[in-house]
Amino acid sequence: MSVITMHKYHGLGNDYLVLDPGVNQVRLQERKIQMLCRRNFGVGADGILYGPLPGKEKPEVWIYNSDGSEALESGNGVRIFAKYLKDFGYVKEQKFVLATKAGDVEVEFLDDAGNCMRVNMGKADFLNGSIEGGGFLHEILNEPLMFHGSLYNSTCLSVGTPNCVIMTEDVSCQNAKELGPYVENSAYFPGRMNLQLCKVVNRERLQIEIYERGSGYTLASGTGACAAAAAAYRMGLTAAKVTVGMPGGELVVEIMEDGMIYMTGSVKRVGTFSLAADFFA
Repeated sequence: MSVITMHKYHGLGNDYLVLDPGVNQVRLQERKIQMLCRRNFGVGADGILYGPLPGKEKPEVWIYNSDGSEALESGNGVRIFAKYLKDFGYVKEQKFVLATKAGDVEVEFLDDAGNCMRVNMGKADFLNGSIEGGGFLHEILNEPLMFHGSLYNSTCLSVGTPNCVIMTEDVSCQNAKELGPYVENSAYFPGRMNLQLCKVVNRERLQIEIYERGSGYTLASGTGACAAAAAAYRMGLTAAKVTVGMPGGELVVEIMEDGMIYMTGSVKRVGTFSLAADFFA
């Protein structure tokens, strides 16, 4: 078996393995993704970034959760992959377009090393069509939904991926871990759902805890931060530009007059890993 080399990065503690098909001959399968992402038995990560895909006009990445399921978008994943592209000479420009399965994303590096960047995440979609098969006929905006026997005022929207934002004063790791599985797998959301518990600290700051479909509890989420900011702004609770605090760090999210959402944050390279020849045996 040829050597498989991966590069690990994290965005505020939300870590991914970059698997480049241009330098690795490996067929991604659900079982292999799960093995790689298991922290006690594999390399350990919240997900896999597969790319850049060969033969494309622009850099393209496929994003996988740690359970092997596919994610159409990831805010931290996009920043991480952009940093990888810069580190290994795939892109030279300060600003470029990256393709994901949720659509094209514009990335702008804010320093020479590419450690910090500003990303155009598109517009928040509050309509039912973005919530992947949910049975609602209207927008869900601060509306009571039942999870695990209790009602929670919830706002549902998509920023490339579907999110349920629950405004609460009790934002904690424990609550996210306890409620997250019930929101993720609720009958409301046949395609599964991400959860953000969100506290409005003031008009310029939010604090969130995250539980992501396919990955579980995570220290940070770019799309989750954008979803929480968009929901809070839509409800008139915050200004258009907010700092979103998470256990892993902070992102700045700004909502423009035309509805476009810009996310600014950092990425850190962890290192390079080569798999043992019999790892997948």
